[in-house]
Parts: sequence; C-alpha cells; structure tokens
Amino acid sequence: MVKADTGVRFKSEELLSIGELAHRTGVSPRSIRYYEQQGLLVSERTGSGHRRFLPEVVERVILIQHMFAAGLSSQDIYPILPCMIDESQRTRFLMDELRRHRDRLVDEVRKQQETINILNGVIEEYDHAE
Repeated sequence: MVKADTGVRFKSEELLSIGELAHRTGVSPRSIRYYEQQGLLVSERTGSGHRRFLPEVVERVILIQHMFAAGLSSQDIYPILPCMIDESQRTRFLMDELRRHRDRLVDEVRKQQETINILNGVIEEYDHAE
C-alpha cells in the first residue's frame, strides 16, 4: 500500500473554506462537519482553527451525497469510499457491498408492497360507502 505524504502543504488560496465547499456542493456546513467527524472528509486547519479543504473534496462531497441518497449510512459509506475515490483500491469488496445494500433495499420494497396489498384488501373489505 502506498502511503500518502501528509507533510505536503498547499497555499491557503488553493484551499476552500467550509463556506466555499458548502456553496460549491450545495451541502450545508453542518453536514460537511458531520462528514469530517465520521472520517469521510479530511481538512487542513488554519492557525486559528478554521477548516480548509482541497478543491478535489468537492467531488467527494457530491459522491457522499449520492451514497446517502442511495440509502447508505455514514457507517456504510466509510469502508467503501476509498475504493470509490481511488481506482487502485477498487476490489471485489466494493461491488459486493453495493450489491448487498441494493438487495436489502429490494427486500424492503417487496415487504412494503406486501403491506400495501394487505391494506388494499382491508380497504376493499370495509369500503361499503360507494
């Protein structure tokens, strides 16, 4: 595994504030702080403690949003995100996890449809108003 050079520093004008990242992604600063707390994002800190993000983080935030919209939790996203970001880390694990989540959703939809069918039967049995 290649280890990243964490000693690399960027000029402050190359980095995005949390407000700029929020503006570019349409995601609230509160959500961005949550993503960082969950280990989904990493930021640099200024001397006064303000977060600064690499411009590439914009794509990562959008990907995280897509994964949330697909029904995954931050705990689900955490182990697969590196595989999605870095093609060299892509393994069978990624597809297995995505398929597992999809299959869970398919099963939930099937159960909901069964519930709807039961409710339709009850409505039909008791709907004598017409």
